[in-house]
Amino acid sequence: MAQKQDVQPGTLALMILRTLEVLGPLHGYGVARRIEDTSRHTIKLNYGTLYPVLLKLEQQGFITAAWGQSENNRRAKFYSLTAAGRKQLAQEARQWHRTADLIAAFLAPREETP
Repeated sequence: MAQKQDVQPGTLALMILRTLEVLGPLHGYGVARRIEDTSRHTIKLNYGTLYPVLLKLEQQGFITAAWGQSENNRRAKFYSLTAAGRKQLAQEARQWHRTADLIAAFLAPREETP
C-alpha cells in the first residue's frame, strides 16, 4: 500500500485548476476524488483543506461556482475554470516545471569536473 503524502504548500491550487481544465465543471467532492485518484491515493484530501482553496481560487477569479444537481440528486456547488484560471494554470505549470528541472539537476548523478 502506498504511503500517504501531504500536499506541498501551493500545489493544491495547481491540482484543482488542472483537474477542472481536464474534466470540466465538478463539485468539490468530485475534485477531491479526482486528485486522490490521480495521485494513486497517496494524497487524501479533507474538506477543511480543499474548500478554503476553492474559495480562494473563486475570489481570485480563477474559478467560478454555480449550484447544480449532483449525480445522486443532491444540491452541490460546481466549480469551473475561467479564462484567468487557464492563464494562471499555464503560469504555475511553467514555474513547477522549472523547479522540477532544477531539483532534478541536483539529484541526477553526474561526473564532477576538477
